[in-house]
Amino acid sequence: MNNIRNFCIISHIDHGKSTLADRFLELTNTIPKAKMREQFLDSMDLEREKGITIKMQPVRMEYVLDNNSYILNLIDTPGHVDFSYEVSRSLAAVEGAILLVDGTRGIQAQTISNLELAKSQNLIIIPTLNKIDLPQARLEEPKTAIANILDIPQDEIFLISAKYGQNVKELLGAAIKKIPSPSGSLEKPFRALIFDSKYDSYKGVIAYVRVIDGKVESGDKFFLIKTENKGEVKEVGFFKPELKADKELKSGEIGYLATGIKEPGKVRVGDTVTILGSKINPLPGYK
Repeated sequence: MNNIRNFCIISHIDHGKSTLADRFLELTNTIPKAKMREQFLDSMDLEREKGITIKMQPVRMEYVLDNNSYILNLIDTPGHVDFSYEVSRSLAAVEGAILLVDGTRGIQAQTISNLELAKSQNLIIIPTLNKIDLPQARLEEPKTAIANILDIPQDEIFLISAKYGQNVKELLGAAIKKIPSPSGSLEKPFRALIFDSKYDSYKGVIAYVRVIDGKVESGDKFFLIKTENKGEVKEVGFFKPELKADKELKSGEIGYLATGIKEPGKVRVGDTVTILGSKINPLPGYK
């Protein structure tokens, strides 16, 4: 668990969040160069057509820094005001957030509201100014605004160009060093927060989970605390960013759990999933 980092990117629409995610995917060799395309995590047709992120998309990356191997779970979140609930759900699954601000436009109201959400979750915030390659970038004004909002010196703000990859490697290194590893215990009974889901006609509802304690593997009998539904785990795995089956999910990790349940209403976002028969308290859900 010491080498796991869970984080997201908070950003207003068009401030370069999906482009920064692309650079991280390249830097960590998560996506082969031949398969890489712009805004890789925006997989819905509508997202690609409109150039915005609508559905949060987790991805698991692996990276070596100072001879240590790290597992990095990035949740790419929407920037549009209409999807702030999606953002709030992703914040509950991570320990840190990169605050990404467009250097040509400065900090926006929606970014501030998402930042307040992140602060209320006690996340580590890494402030970053993007698009420094553009001639119209006016860096002093947004730097002052970010420093005032976060009450930090201006030299703690990263200056990057996500488009050209400038200083992105340094930013990823800072995320690893500053964002804490997840807390939780492998010895305790399995307990995980459902932060999203999707339906699969073969595997039933696939729950996107952040594991807090313990571990789970396919074949385990699970129990959903709030809806009081139960079943057998059909498959567990990670986001690469497509679903990739593995033998188990452990404390601190972000992954998926195929429930086999065919009625989507039975698997609710914000519910706590555990092993059938475990006596545990549910995790805090969502407002």
